[in-house]
Amino acid sequence: MKTEGQTVLVTGAAQGLGAAIARHFHAEGAHLILMDRNEQRLAEIASACPGAVTVVVDLSNAAETQRVLDKTVVGPIDTVIHNAAILRVEALEDVTLEAFQTTMDVGIQAGFQLAKAVWPAMTERGGALIFVSSRSGIEGFVDETAYCASKHALEGFSKCLAMEGEPYGILSVTVTPGMYMHTPMSETTYPPELREKWVDPIELAPAFSYLATRPMELSGQRLSAWDLSREQTP
Repeated sequence: MKTEGQTVLVTGAAQGLGAAIARHFHAEGAHLILMDRNEQRLAEIASACPGAVTVVVDLSNAAETQRVLDKTVVGPIDTVIHNAAILRVEALEDVTLEAFQTTMDVGIQAGFQLAKAVWPAMTERGGALIFVSSRSGIEGFVDETAYCASKHALEGFSKCLAMEGEPYGILSVTVTPGMYMHTPMSETTYPPELREKWVDPIELAPAFSYLATRPMELSGQRLSAWDLSREQTP
């Protein structure tokens, strides 16, 4: 599979890693569907990716998400990259039920809805489901109860999809950055010593276009975008 000509759906595409992935796939000739709740920044990314379809949506709202998917997924989607996430650094005593639920909704509920929307077509022609995870998907961190819970859930969800999708040529993986990257989210969490090491997220984007080619031997795995990108970049 080549990425040129693919239809690729990216969530959280208005900034950070999602925006970098969008630019990278556009440069490779993919047809883009870009989703985010930030209309202004999404428009800015779309201007850098002529031809991209932009969808302003609050992925924490299941009903709104479903309406958008019903209107948007009208043809086969080759690759889905679920990058959208919420990270609020708060002690458990300060986390409200609403905040916890919103984090889970964006992380795993939206991931479920995306997979359900594209699954019928993918069972006929294959596809790639790429879920952006982090160390918080396998470890716990102080003041990240909601974020860690959402990423742990995403890890298990992806493993199940890999098994169910194997007979149909559907790849499902989780991808962690594998390197400190400079994003709006990292600006709120990284201490000074890590900020000295961070890289532009565009350096991690080649991993995603490689996974879009469906290397099925990797399905079900948890992968490092940094390592994969280094392997794809001479």
